[in-house]
Amino acid sequence: MEPERAREFLAALVSEGKVSFATQKQALNALVFFFKEVRGMVEVDLGVRFRKTPRRIPAVLDLREVAAVLENLPPTCQLAAKLQYGRGLRIRELVNLRIKDIDLERLQVTIRGGKGDRDRVTMLPQSLVPELRSWKEKVRAIHENDRAKDVPGVALPKALERKWPKAGTQWKWMWFFPSEKLSEDPDSGIIRRHHPHPGSYGNALREAAKAAGIERRVTSHAPRHSFATHLLENGTDIRTLQELLGHADVLTTMIYTHLAPNISHCGARSPLDGMAPGIPRNPGGDGEPAEARWPHGALWRAA
Repeated sequence: MEPERAREFLAALVSEGKVSFATQKQALNALVFFFKEVRGMVEVDLGVRFRKTPRRIPAVLDLREVAAVLENLPPTCQLAAKLQYGRGLRIRELVNLRIKDIDLERLQVTIRGGKGDRDRVTMLPQSLVPELRSWKEKVRAIHENDRAKDVPGVALPKALERKWPKAGTQWKWMWFFPSEKLSEDPDSGIIRRHHPHPGSYGNALREAAKAAGIERRVTSHAPRHSFATHLLENGTDIRTLQELLGHADVLTTMIYTHLAPNISHCGARSPLDGMAPGIPRNPGGDGEPAEARWPHGALWRAA
């Protein structure tokens, strides 16, 4: 009940629990809410310094691995994964797409309420247009069947449901990737059609990666990370990539420069390769034999 005990608890989370920065903030916010709203305190200063979690390098798939994962995905997730990789969407941005957000004529995708509650317009892979048109016909059949059975409309964001109570039954507000079954809305208790759960999609990606024989950890953000890295490798500038990914700070985008071999230290050639039997030329590519710069290579071959 006292701030001193709360301060000790938060300090123990940092020093003994070694929890992540997000968990530390969650605990702090919960305690501040308790002291202000329950105990009625006006000012709450727990005076705890948090331990910032270092940024981790994301896992990236090469083109062959992306293709292998797509081949092993179930049909219900395959098109969504293609769109996520082809556009670099966050998982929440992907599942929250609605019919009105995808313009097949102008090849544009509009992201509504992305991270930081920001909207943005981005490109649509042209190669996906035929599949997306065919998919829209299937979704249209689901929508019309729901209307025929008088199923309640889909959930609308924030206060729009109060402002436009019947808008959820309109075609343009339909989820682009609707779930196969109806389920209960956790907020209103209404039985309606939702989008797929992000966890189910993430599990499908992990199983597909396992079936493809990929030995790295593959999460639901792996297609997004791969999209960003492959664009950098193909010469896309960092500011353009920042806009495509929807990052507020270019420093967040800079993490992908550590993953693209052609612009990072990963592209450096090890001097050991100049000695290896299967690499007779030097890394500079000027035609000089490897033995001229690495004379010990001859001893390697002799051995």
